[in-house]
Amino acid sequence: MMTVVFNVPGNPKGKGRPRFARSGAFTRVYTDKQTADYETQVKQAAQQAMGSSEALETPVTVYLYIRLPIPQSYSKSRRKACLDGLEAPTKKPDASNILKSIEDGMNGVVFKDDSQIVNIHVTKVYATEPGVDVCVKECLP
Repeated sequence: MMTVVFNVPGNPKGKGRPRFARSGAFTRVYTDKQTADYETQVKQAAQQAMGSSEALETPVTVYLYIRLPIPQSYSKSRRKACLDGLEAPTKKPDASNILKSIEDGMNGVVFKDDSQIVNIHVTKVYATEPGVDVCVKECLP
């Protein structure tokens, strides 16, 4: 059973809404630059973790531990409450949008397609070092 573990450093980014551009009678759909850059960062971290291994073709479980930065405007006591887990990060980015960015970055690298994901465990917390810790485990019968 294969397990892939890696870290995506920096502020986690949620999947942006699709953008539309008209060119005459045609409409083109594209991903905004911030989202595309973040997905590339995820892909590079995933490729490094995979090494020479092929993308998995089995069902997988994905674990995400999302570490968000504490807002600068928070007081010392509020910052301590955040680090002690007494205050949860209920502001944007949404955990589900971050998950989507991470899934799309792993597509074709860790697994062939994100439709193989059968279990998802996501935790979103405040931390001094922002980033996303990713663990993907094969689900074998």
